[in-house]
Amino acid sequence: MALADSAEPEQGTGPTARRMILGTQLRRFREDAGITRAQAAWEIRASESKISRMELGRVGCKERDVADLLTMYGVHDEATRDWARQMVKQGNQPGWWHRFGDTLPGWFDNYIGLEEAATRIRTYELMFVPGLLQTEAYARAVVSRGNPDNEDPRAESRVAVRMRRQKLLTGAKPPRLWAVLDEAVLHRPVGGVAVLKGQLEHLLDLIKLPNISVQIVPFDLSGFAAESAFSLLQFAEPELPNIAYLEHLNGASYLEKADELELYGRAFDRLTVDAETPDRSRQMLIKRLAEL
Repeated sequence: MALADSAEPEQGTGPTARRMILGTQLRRFREDAGITRAQAAWEIRASESKISRMELGRVGCKERDVADLLTMYGVHDEATRDWARQMVKQGNQPGWWHRFGDTLPGWFDNYIGLEEAATRIRTYELMFVPGLLQTEAYARAVVSRGNPDNEDPRAESRVAVRMRRQKLLTGAKPPRLWAVLDEAVLHRPVGGVAVLKGQLEHLLDLIKLPNISVQIVPFDLSGFAAESAFSLLQFAEPELPNIAYLEHLNGASYLEKADELELYGRAFDRLTVDAETPDRSRQMLIKRLAEL
C-alpha cells in the first residue's frame, strides 16, 4: 500500500505538524485495514488512549512502534515505511521554543508548532492585541499582569517567546493573518498610555503588510457574534485538519470536529461583517492614536 502523496513536507513545517501528518496517515492505514484502536494498542503493548494520541499528533512516536503498526496494517511498501521513519525522526525533534520549556505552559507547546505550520490564521480578541501583533513593551505588560517593572525571569522568557513567534509574519512564506479586535482593545491602557500609543502605531505599520488584515468591532456590536477569544488555523498540507484553538485559565482546547469548526467559522464570518472594514478600522486606529 503506497502513500497517496509521499512527497517531503515543506521545510518550514515544524515537528508538531509532522507528528500530526504521520498520525493522520497511521489512522487512515488502520481504518483501511479494518483494525480497531484497541487491537492496534495490543500490537505495540500500549493503551488505546496512546494510539489515539499518536493519531492526533499529540505525542511523539517510537520508530519500532510505527514499524510494528505498519506491518499490522499491511503496509509493506518500502518507500512508505521509509517516509514514516523520517517523519518519526523529524517529529521528535524539539522546536525552537523547547529551550523555553520551563516557562511555557505545556498546553501551549503544541499551539506554537501549529502556528508555525499554518498558512492562514484567523483570530478574534476582545481583551488584548493578539500576541503575534504585540510590541515588546505591550507584551511585557500583558505577561506581567500589569506590573512590567517587577523583574521576573519567567515573564521575560515568555516575552522572548512572543517576540520570536512574530518572525513567521515576515518570513519567506508568511501566513495570512486576519485579526478581528473588539474596540475595547483600543481603549484598554495596557502598560500605560505610552505603551498603548506605541502599540497602536505598531498596528498601523503592520497592516501595511500584504499578509496582515485587522478589523475592529465597534462597541455597539460588541459581544454579539462571540463572547470569548479564539483562533482558527488552516494548513496547506491536506493531511492536517483545520483547528479551532481556545485558551482557558488553566489550559487550552483544540477543536477539530466538523461541527465545531463550522460553529467557529460562522462566528468569525459574522465578526468580519459586524466589524468595520479594514480601511475604516485603520481610520479608527488613527483617530484613537490622536486621542492619546
